[in-house]
Amino acid sequence: MGSDFSFDESASSVQRVLRDLNSRVKMGAYLWKELPMAAFAGVRIGKVTPDFGEVILPFGWRSKNPFRSIYFAAQCAAAELSTGVLVLVAKAGAPPLSMLVTDFRAQFLKKAAGTLTFRCDQGPEIIEAVEEAVRTGLGVTVDARARGILPDGEVASEMTVTWSFKLRSKVSGHGPKVNG
Repeated sequence: MGSDFSFDESASSVQRVLRDLNSRVKMGAYLWKELPMAAFAGVRIGKVTPDFGEVILPFGWRSKNPFRSIYFAAQCAAAELSTGVLVLVAKAGAPPLSMLVTDFRAQFLKKAAGTLTFRCDQGPEIIEAVEEAVRTGLGVTVDARARGILPDGEVASEMTVTWSFKLRSKVSGHGPKVNG
């Protein structure tokens, strides 16, 4: 079985993750190192709390397609990151977890001819899924929805990212050691 981990917003590990995620310099360096395609497209973190994650995708030569709108792949990357930052917050201080995107669905509702802000408001649901995975030791999934919103408030796209969480086994003989 798992452990009795419970998310604590005031814990130093959670506060450190939130501080790092909301640091433009740290996240800029992280994106260039770990997600260079997103960094090249100009993706940046808007704001992250335990409740929501916002990611900004500017409209420009690095993110547009030949049809003068934001390329679908850039939108997908920004949407996934808006959910992924919430995963990082939820697992702060937790025992080592295996996490994986197992499904991705997208709807493009309006031409994205301006900067998009992707927002996921499911922090509490993601936290609950992580707690359940740790508590039970079983795999748990959560569908995290992100909406790409244009400056005028219109929704250009909606994405659903399915995250899977499972407590890592104590014995691991393969692969590199990963912190977190």
